Amino acid sequence: MNTNVPEITLVHDWLTGMRGGEKCLEPVCRRYPRARLFTLLHKPGSVSEAISRLRPRASFLNRLPGWPRYYRYLLPLMPAAARWPIPADTDLVLSFSHCVAKAAKPPPGVPHVCYCFTPMRYAWHMRESYFGRGGLKAKALGVVLKRLREWDRRTADRVTHFVAISKTIQDRIKECYGRDSVIITPPADTDFYTPAAMPREDFYLVVSALAPYKRFDLAIEACTRLGKKLVVIGSGQDAAKLRATAGPGVTFLGWQPDEVIRDHYRRCAAVLFPAEEDFGIVPVEAQACGAPVIAFGKGGATETIIAWNPSPLGERESLSLLVPPSPGGRGVRGEGDSVKQFPLPPKPPRARGGGNQQRQ
Repeated sequence: MNTNVPEITLVHDWLTGMRGGEKCLEPVCRRYPRARLFTLLHKPGSVSEAISRLRPRASFLNRLPGWPRYYRYLLPLMPAAARWPIPADTDLVLSFSHCVAKAAKPPPGVPHVCYCFTPMRYAWHMRESYFGRGGLKAKALGVVLKRLREWDRRTADRVTHFVAISKTIQDRIKECYGRDSVIITPPADTDFYTPAAMPREDFYLVVSALAPYKRFDLAIEACTRLGKKLVVIGSGQDAAKLRATAGPGVTFLGWQPDEVIRDHYRRCAAVLFPAEEDFGIVPVEAQACGAPVIAFGKGGATETIIAWNPSPLGERESLSLLVPPSPGGRGVRGEGDSVKQFPLPPKPPRARGGGNQQRQ
């Protein structure tokens, strides 16, 4: 054994697709190909080769039949499943956490650095977005979530250093855990996501997992009411409900390779981003391709977008910026001026492997 190579143990909540969190884990897996990787759940073939090569070690939840259909409902069992056997020879534990990964218990004297996407959003800041409000079910969930918050706060003591993905998350870490943190923003491949010499077209774009808190219902409602074309790239638990409310101008493409996403970034009139996100890699990638972004004026988007309107906008106010195209315009008020303020020289495209990539 080469004693100069540190023994790194990585911990990730679950591995079911290449979303924003997995895109942060991936370069670390490349950097430390001998690292041990622990997770709650692993769906083979759902993540990149760099991650799969580490042969992720999943918890007992992975043995439940058909778990990919209902794993989010296993939330009350996840603290019990988060008792990973971290090897005693570990020199560093590095967790990537939005749920329970930060609860990994390092051996005595071993540092545990948590790259925190957010404190457990299901239990803290986005309870109503996931579970609704009122009724007997909500009251029963309230008891469970209260216990989860207590457990989440208690296990924060297992982390020696918190790293936040944004100022938004730095504030949440302080609020929920009473801990300080430094900020390291997630990586964006700006060699791949570049502008191209092609005209913008008359359609809007959303790219992400179709989860309740993403609020793509607002984007679909706005485009349906205004007769605008909307392309939706992504899938998830809200897909069927969103399809049911969509008008004829809304097209669902499911998950697509990076090259297809980049092509849509380069051609769309604008990207719609109605969620209060922890960071939000989609607006960064979109702007790298020269696409304007209409975003909810709260959360991570306020840290990555130079606002055309300096006043924070609510969800519906943000989407009210969609207006019928003016002569010579592209349908977004102020869009042309914003693009002219931040010109980007085109770069030659870089070859990139395929695979279905999911965004946050």
